[in-house]
Amino acid sequence: MRAPDFWWRSRPSSLASLLRPAGAAYGALAGRRMRQAGERAPLPVICIGNFTAGGAGKTPTALAVADILDAAGESPAFLSRGYGGSLRGPVQVQPHHRPFEVGDEPLLLAAMAPAIVSADRPAGARLAHEIGATVLIMDDGLQNPSLHKDCAVAVVDGATGIGNGLPLPAGPLRAPMAAQWPAVDAVLVIGSGAPGDAVARQAELLGKRVFKGHLVPGRPPAEKLQGERVLAFAGIGRPEKFFQTLRACGAIVEEARAFPDHHPYTGSELETLRREAEARGLRAVTTEKDLVRIEGLNFAEVWAGLMVLPVRLRLDDETGLRNFILRKVSDRRLSRP
Repeated sequence: MRAPDFWWRSRPSSLASLLRPAGAAYGALAGRRMRQAGERAPLPVICIGNFTAGGAGKTPTALAVADILDAAGESPAFLSRGYGGSLRGPVQVQPHHRPFEVGDEPLLLAAMAPAIVSADRPAGARLAHEIGATVLIMDDGLQNPSLHKDCAVAVVDGATGIGNGLPLPAGPLRAPMAAQWPAVDAVLVIGSGAPGDAVARQAELLGKRVFKGHLVPGRPPAEKLQGERVLAFAGIGRPEKFFQTLRACGAIVEEARAFPDHHPYTGSELETLRREAEARGLRAVTTEKDLVRIEGLNFAEVWAGLMVLPVRLRLDDETGLRNFILRKVSDRRLSRP
């Protein structure tokens, strides 16, 4: 589904108010579940999650943390439940896997380090340990209590924060903030905006570490887009972020098509987009995550003109986050079993 606009208003709308009872019931169940004790994995576990449903930048953050660990001599592995995939696992993602089997994000992650897909998080952690990983990075799973986290970083979109502050379906929260704050060690605000600043202030009041960063496009592709008329499409948490990034690169976004997060494209949809771009003389451009799903249909082979704009996380204080992460890993190893 696509996140409704009323979720992101600073004050609850009339529709959100109508849904408050359902949100309260959902939030109570989610909060109670989060308080359950999780299984301790045989290796340190770093969770990269978020407070809300929808995209906030978890995957770029997970990749950045893996880069930090790799540079420190660790052998990181990723753990994902494989949203949208049919395999329950635990299974290590391989080149032959397709998005409908393991999801799109694990395929992106596997290009950097071993990635495990497992609906059973503790079983996935055991497999990661068996294949030689020294640190496990959970991509999502902050609200999942089955696996004990040695470090949990909540990623927050600076432009939207926690929206209207209500649990699903009245708002975007996966659980009430009162239940989520105790599970978090640090907050990473990506991008600027008053909503993200408000979450950062609350985190500081609660004694949580706060880090900030921005998603930046890959330089060579971005330079090619300057002055280019484009048809942009994306099926991610907040497609408008991608469209804004294109405009910031100097692209002229003549057409912007937003699809739901993890949207499973069909060949006919892609063919329609391709024909429209060619008929109007536009360069078609999409995200890395969307390309994974398109390649799963073998459609990329016939759409030679399709361009991808990758984005990476640029941290304001990379040294601070590195020291924080490595200290958490060290603390876990020094702690008693």
